[in-house]
Amino acid sequence: MKRRFMKTSLSDSESVLLYLDTDVAGIVLTEELPIKPVEIFGIFCPFVFILMNHLIAVSVMDSTDQTILVTGGAGFIGTHTVVQLLNQGFRVSIIDNLDNSVEEAVDRVRDIVGPDLSKKLEFLLGDLRNKEDLEKLFSQTRFDAVIHFAGLKAVGESVAHPFRYFDNNLIGTINLYEIMAKYGCKQMVFSSSATVYGQPEKIPCVEDFNLVAMNPYGRTKLFLEEIARDIQKADPEWRIILLRYFNPVGAHESGKLGEDPKGIPNNLMPYIQQVAVSRLPELNVYGHDYPTKDGSAVRDYIHVMDLADGHIAALRKLFTKDQLGCVAYNLGTGRGTSVLEMVAAFEKASGKKIPIKLCPRRAGDATAVYASTEKAEGELGWKAKYGVEEMCRDQWNWARNNPWGYQSML
Repeated sequence: MKRRFMKTSLSDSESVLLYLDTDVAGIVLTEELPIKPVEIFGIFCPFVFILMNHLIAVSVMDSTDQTILVTGGAGFIGTHTVVQLLNQGFRVSIIDNLDNSVEEAVDRVRDIVGPDLSKKLEFLLGDLRNKEDLEKLFSQTRFDAVIHFAGLKAVGESVAHPFRYFDNNLIGTINLYEIMAKYGCKQMVFSSSATVYGQPEKIPCVEDFNLVAMNPYGRTKLFLEEIARDIQKADPEWRIILLRYFNPVGAHESGKLGEDPKGIPNNLMPYIQQVAVSRLPELNVYGHDYPTKDGSAVRDYIHVMDLADGHIAALRKLFTKDQLGCVAYNLGTGRGTSVLEMVAAFEKASGKKIPIKLCPRRAGDATAVYASTEKAEGELGWKAKYGVEEMCRDQWNWARNNPWGYQSML
């Protein structure tokens, strides 16, 4: 909650201060004031009140005057975050090159939020590595902030193709910063990753740990965190929040949005769901001799809707007057779950048996990683709400309704 005062004139000679609480939906009058709603011609008017024997009207204040650029907004996390942004009243522009996503996902976002909120959503097919695409976007729209998701994200693929990751993740982000600075937009929520912790010496991971990424993907995130700190140090007008999130899973409760990777999945849950709908014969479990309770790697799985809400909380933090600079937050549940435990939870949620094949460890994979969430809870007012059961429930709901991903309903 953000507390504010608003001066409301009652007459030419009299005014009062209304004590207001601001939540994510806008401004709500507190119960501390002696007010009561009014009916006018028999119609209930929720923002007209009797206060101290005066009739006053209070306008709803939301985020409709703020426009957010979401890079990679057609992707898994991007689409779920865009839904939440639109529901909070923000205007949203998406730029995405559809390298690992489809425009159908954006259409599903419009379907979920409805025709009125859809008017506040724009989509541009573009690539951050092409400055002309960014120039076109920023020259036409004034953005209040950027949420930057765009980039490649598979650990195994990054080990095999590091140049591809350096090109996409580093060059694209540097271009974005340059164009943002040119047009005076200096507020960024950056999609970082728990991979910056590498194999931590202890767990849970705390934001002030030494950062030692173990693979090219993680190193691109680590490099970009350092670049963000350098940019902000050189120009204190920049306000940058680095969100280190752990392992996003689950799907929108409607079953209309979810993770739909192109090709063989690189992450656990989309792989499991493709086995469950018979697109793949079995699940490869990489590593069964880790020093964990069942020999499989341990991760902090977080529901994608919790993650989306974490981005909204970070955005709200950007818009405060707090001294900010460049700051990192973990977004996770604070609980570790092994790969085999996730398989069992998905089997329970879906009623499907998932055949597994035990494989050697993958290069670049850590044994166990999960988050300390105290900083995000204390400074962002954010905490994950969903557990593993809900994650698997929503993942299965998405999979069974869309066995072939976004192609299922084309």
